[in-house]
Amino acid sequence: MPRFDSSPSWWRRCVVLTFLGWFCVFPVWAEAPVGQGRDPVFEGRVALESSQAAIGRTLEAYTLTDPDGKKVELSSFLGKPLIISLIYTSCYHTCSIATRFLASVVDKARDTFGEQSFQVVTIGFDTRYDTPKAMAAFARQQGISAQPNWSVLSASAETMVRLSRQLGFVFAPSPKGFDHLVQATIVDAKGVVYRQVYGESFQTQLLTEPLRTLILGTPPTDHETTVDELVRRVRFFCTTYDPNTDAYRFDYSLFIGLFCGGSVILVTFVLLWREWWRARKKRRD
Repeated sequence: MPRFDSSPSWWRRCVVLTFLGWFCVFPVWAEAPVGQGRDPVFEGRVALESSQAAIGRTLEAYTLTDPDGKKVELSSFLGKPLIISLIYTSCYHTCSIATRFLASVVDKARDTFGEQSFQVVTIGFDTRYDTPKAMAAFARQQGISAQPNWSVLSASAETMVRLSRQLGFVFAPSPKGFDHLVQATIVDAKGVVYRQVYGESFQTQLLTEPLRTLILGTPPTDHETTVDELVRRVRFFCTTYDPNTDAYRFDYSLFIGLFCGGSVILVTFVLLWREWWRARKKRRD
């Protein structure tokens, strides 16, 4: 019968050889590319860095599909600020809560800035199941189907890979569906990523203030007259956020102060001119 050496040095050699074996094999598994035996792993820090790195990128041309099955160019929503949110319709918790909360903030922004001042697009990123019909059902369930200037769209797998990469939106399969950042992307009128807003819920100002800046800098449309533009700009300057009510209100105190100050200066100038004229008249007499 064969005998095994049970000396300490023999066991040490076994442990070292085993460790070296795992050390050589593990990196090969860990670095295996996606689609070759393992799914991508979602890492929050990496996802956040990718999201922030997207700011400043100009979106390319993308063709999407609306609930009626019609092809829609993403560029058709530009010309004014655009909010893009990516969801998947089989998500019955996070995506639903985030969409309903986004709708509540959008309502506040529209009450302040006007219904036509910006656009919102919700796109399904699970391209296997987020069909036009599924997106239409999702919109009805979340109460956004009747929202003005809010579209729900589907995308092909190839389009979603490109679009999500440009938006810095990272997602990965998980036992519960997908792991991903809850992210709303604000894009300016020229299609440049301007700001990222995160969370199922967030402070109203995180979305409305970037919108306010972009809308104020947006040139007037063909249907907007010079007077309309002037009224819009005055309205913006008079709008202030009230944290107590989490809403915007109109505050004309600035213009009232300017009017009062201007009136005082004008009256003072008139009185001084009147006294100067009287003194000059006396000298002539």
